[in-house]
Amino acid sequence: QVQLVETGGGLVQSGGSLRLSCAVSGGTFSDYAMGWYRQAPGKQRELVARITRSGSTNYADSVKGRFTISRDNAKNTVYLQMNSLKPEDTGVYYCNAQYWYASGPIDYWGQGTQVTVSS
Repeated sequence: QVQLVETGGGLVQSGGSLRLSCAVSGGTFSDYAMGWYRQAPGKQRELVARITRSGSTNYADSVKGRFTISRDNAKNTVYLQMNSLKPEDTGVYYCNAQYWYASGPIDYWGQGTQVTVSS
């Protein structure tokens, strides 16, 4: 059973920084593409950043230049460094692990961690 555990959320002032971590167990971490999603109150969950098995990254336009996703395969962990935080970054941040089978992808999710940015 694949499990994802996010840590690092909290309350921060506008302009501040936070670093989220997501530890993965129960699978072969290097086989997964990893992503961070967020969901603000009353809104749909959206992709924030993604990193492939080979280390290629992509970001939502709203976070480009402020957020950085990285992975440490030796530690089975993916990170999201968030700088210059804005109140609109507030939400629950979820870690995602995606594995591709021949029949299609399967997604695993963490329980989420709250990020609140005060103005």
